[in-house]
Amino acid sequence: MCAICCMPIPSGVSAVDRTLLRDDVYRRLRDAIVDGTFLPGEQLKDGELAEWLGVSRTPVREALLRLAGSGLVVALPGRSTKVSTIDPRAVRDARDVIAAMHELAVRHTTGRLSEDDIDRMREANHRFAEAVTSGDIAAALDADEEIHRIPVAALGNHALAAVLDQFDPLVRRAERLRFSTDGHASVELHARLIDMIAAGDARAAASVAFDIWHTLAAEDGADG
Repeated sequence: MCAICCMPIPSGVSAVDRTLLRDDVYRRLRDAIVDGTFLPGEQLKDGELAEWLGVSRTPVREALLRLAGSGLVVALPGRSTKVSTIDPRAVRDARDVIAAMHELAVRHTTGRLSEDDIDRMREANHRFAEAVTSGDIAAALDADEEIHRIPVAALGNHALAAVLDQFDPLVRRAERLRFSTDGHASVELHARLIDMIAAGDARAAASVAFDIWHTLAAEDGADG
């Protein structure tokens, strides 16, 4: 009940440089929701968030609007903004969109990625495996994101990247729960994906990319 009524401000976090763009405020708030710093049902007050980040209320309000569009917060005009609960249907819908986007990116970049790109994917999967084994979920999420970001960046499709930017955070909340219980299957799927890309098999690589996201059951992110 307490978490809904008041918002504990995290301590020991450096303020955002005032010269940084509003995107940095958005990312800080997004990450705080994804990593569980701000819990489902918790009320977010723009004044307190602005003080925490060392910025004015304007970029905070803009960030909260973007977060509402991603489904991470629920905004009630004139009343309050709260961190959303993890809705299995919303996670499933976002997962399906994200799977299709990554399938497209991999299909069109297989055969175009450099050896350095592929090596970076392998290294990121190695770090992912170590993070899962050690229980470092934040590091696992970062490494997982890096693996999938390489084909997306190589494709250079800004519309696709914008779709991922909107829906990825919702799915990351569910992934965080999955990686905390069993992320080892993802290590093997990543390895298969990278092998198919290295072999130049666009159809097989795209299929694996699609399947990776569909191993995430919507219920993985459900509360209770």
